[in-house]
Amino acid sequence: MSDTPRSYTDAVEVPGEVLAQVIGWVRSPFTERHGTPRQPGLSSAREAGVVEATVQLDPKWVHPDALQDLASFDHVWLISWLHLNGRRRRPLVRPPRGGPRRGVLATRAPHRPNPIGLSAVRLVSVHHLELKVLGIDLLDRTPVLDIKPYIPDFDAIEGASRGWLG
Repeated sequence: MSDTPRSYTDAVEVPGEVLAQVIGWVRSPFTERHGTPRQPGLSSAREAGVVEATVQLDPKWVHPDALQDLASFDHVWLISWLHLNGRRRRPLVRPPRGGPRRGVLATRAPHRPNPIGLSAVRLVSVHHLELKVLGIDLLDRTPVLDIKPYIPDFDAIEGASRGWLG
């Protein structure tokens, strides 16, 4: 293997599949899909904002130093694997509030080509390899693939369209 740095424009082989490591697990009071809040920021699901959950990280994949400075943020993105969807993939889905079927990629439905979840949660505390969060919309034992800080200047796009939601 060469020690010569690669150019950012060099072509790389793109795999047909990507392997992601589960870096942790959600511990939440929600054990069934029905009854788990959808989009906790919505008024109909605000009760989720007072329910505390834990993200337990695996020391095999996460060193405690990786969490340095995370507690300086009050919200984080949890990127998860929606593990209870099996292999059921649907090109069209009906949104939970009714209306016509929509293309799955134009919704946040879990029945996707890759059932990856994206949840913005309030970060309460970070202790060793454990995060306490509020506003969880994930089931107990949901695998966590990554955690990123929520940065309002970058993550909230002013004037963004609401698409078919109107």
